[in-house]
Amino acid sequence: MKIAVCMKRVPDTATRLTFAPDGQSVDTSEVQWVISPYDEYAIEEALRIRERHGEGSVTVITVGSESSTKELRQALGMGVDDAVLASSEEVLDPIQTARALASILESRADDVVLFGRQAVDSQGAQVGALVARLLDRPFVNDIAAISIEGDQVRIEREVEGGREVIEGPLPIVVGADKSLNDPRYPKLKEIMMAKKKPIEIVTPEPGAPALETIALTPPPPRPEGRIVGEGPDAVEELIRVLRQEAKVI
Repeated sequence: MKIAVCMKRVPDTATRLTFAPDGQSVDTSEVQWVISPYDEYAIEEALRIRERHGEGSVTVITVGSESSTKELRQALGMGVDDAVLASSEEVLDPIQTARALASILESRADDVVLFGRQAVDSQGAQVGALVARLLDRPFVNDIAAISIEGDQVRIEREVEGGREVIEGPLPIVVGADKSLNDPRYPKLKEIMMAKKKPIEIVTPEPGAPALETIALTPPPPRPEGRIVGEGPDAVEELIRVLRQEAKVI
């Protein structure tokens, strides 16, 4: 069983972001970087698939600057076998990222390629589907369960009121949702072993961008709060404000 996980390095969700002077990018000088949380579910499920089958390999792949090796080492510390960095100091748009990943994946013949359902910074949920299209493989996003028997895969997705079941042949590309599993914490021994695991660095050819960032603007400031009264006597006024002014009821 050969498995690949495509991971993204993102700002910690607790980081307070500010814009760079050019107005088109984020100031990263004070940013703390982490593995995109949905990608942690993808990494964990890849490891579980390998464990259930008793053999195989898991490779984590990312596109980004050489500083991304820190997050790759974290994935290696979880139990991933090796890593590939498509090194690019430029910020790539979704199709450029997909081309860079597909160029690595097309020669690997992985049975399963896992993504997180979306990156928590851009929240575009595009790259997994784009990679699947470039590789001409089926793609299922938001998966809540996956099982493999021979060359057949069974996938479950959360839908309103129940679960959708999808079955088909390998190879496949999937996007992990947070209901899929609970990611493990690396043990000290695994963290130390991760320092010796290989990280291959390649130079991608992402091609021309399809998108251009014109400007980044902060959301408008929230209006100040307003006290309409105290205790039960304020209920009628609160209802009036919600109905007539806020128009939410």
